Amino acid sequence: MAGTAGRAAMAMRAGHQASAGELLELVRSGRATTRGALQQATGLSRATVGQRLDRLFRAGWLREGAGGPVDSPQGGRPSITLEFDDEHAVVLAADLDTRHGRAAVVSLSGEIQAEHHGSLRIEDGPDAVLGELGRWFAELLEKAGQRADAVCGIGIAVPGPVDTDTGKVVQPPIMPGWDGYDIRGRLGRAFAEHAGIESAGGATGAGVTRSDARIPVLVDNDANLMAYGEQRTGYPDCSAFALVKVSTGIGAGMVVGGSIYRGVDGGAGDIGHIRVGADALCRCGSYGCLAAVASGGAVARRLAESGVPATSGSDVRDLLTAGHPEAMALAREAGRQVGDVLATVVTLLNPGVLMIAGDLAGTPFLTGVRELLYQRALPRSTAHLDVVTSRLGERAGLVGAGALVVEYLYAPERVEERLAALGV
Repeated sequence: MAGTAGRAAMAMRAGHQASAGELLELVRSGRATTRGALQQATGLSRATVGQRLDRLFRAGWLREGAGGPVDSPQGGRPSITLEFDDEHAVVLAADLDTRHGRAAVVSLSGEIQAEHHGSLRIEDGPDAVLGELGRWFAELLEKAGQRADAVCGIGIAVPGPVDTDTGKVVQPPIMPGWDGYDIRGRLGRAFAEHAGIESAGGATGAGVTRSDARIPVLVDNDANLMAYGEQRTGYPDCSAFALVKVSTGIGAGMVVGGSIYRGVDGGAGDIGHIRVGADALCRCGSYGCLAAVASGGAVARRLAESGVPATSGSDVRDLLTAGHPEAMALAREAGRQVGDVLATVVTLLNPGVLMIAGDLAGTPFLTGVRELLYQRALPRSTAHLDVVTSRLGERAGLVGAGALVVEYLYAPERVEERLAALGV
């Protein structure tokens, strides 16, 4: 949120008076955390700042912290700092893979309060999978000691391209039966049913459906949300961040200028279906896709052909953890194939961080990526590039989903809508 205070001041010079939502953004970003600092940043009078803040206090979104520095150069009592109250609500987050799912109750600051991981097969279809997720959510709330009315939003990561305007997946290669399905509505109803709350449904704009006229549901691609979670928690100053998830399939997420880059309709980052000249049949129906030769699923098939029991990326991960020599050799070869493609990605995007995540994200695969990436990309493109592995591990998608919901709900324009709805 760098530059927020400057934008607020520019808006004031243009005749705009900063709203309560813009004041909250200044506090959340750390750009202005006292009443005096807010006056300076916005040009609002002391009385007007007080009125705006009073609305935020009454909503329970703001609290007073410890005394800060003295506002006046003449001295006086320390000013009272203002803080975003991250305890007034929680977010429900889910991350779906092809064979497993993970769900959690997440605080507004990104702390995971309760978590569950279990078998959840994407090929069983959206109705069954989302119904089960609704049950998990209700049980996790009880485990976390939270009430259903504490939930302010739900975020879900799915392994396919998502049109974020509608919240629907679009022609997903590894999600049979999910194309165009109303994920938001079904998940909202499933949660309401299992949590014992009344479901009202209805659209709220910006790709959101409310399950009980209060709870928005946001859907995004898993690699996007993994990238968002990793960038925000580990690399907040990186202006161009790329994450490649290599599991049963291959996908990439990009965070540029602090925001997820999705392309015009959510299709950005689908590098698993770049043609690499091989004759292998991909699950999308085409031949020669990168995912058909270098994904966890592709490595599993090659292992199975040689008599090693493996059917998915998670099986390959287990073999790599055990130090299986053939799995390690194939993972390194797969890394080289992915690294060849990533040389183009790095040249085009010029990221500061390239993170490798997913089932294959270990030393053999990473070694292969580096071999071809640094060989094929121009030195100028890699001079300031860090190639790393995941910090958050299997929680990255959950953290990203939670952050997506929080940033959506507490954006200045939405704060004004929500305050009005609360009558404050």
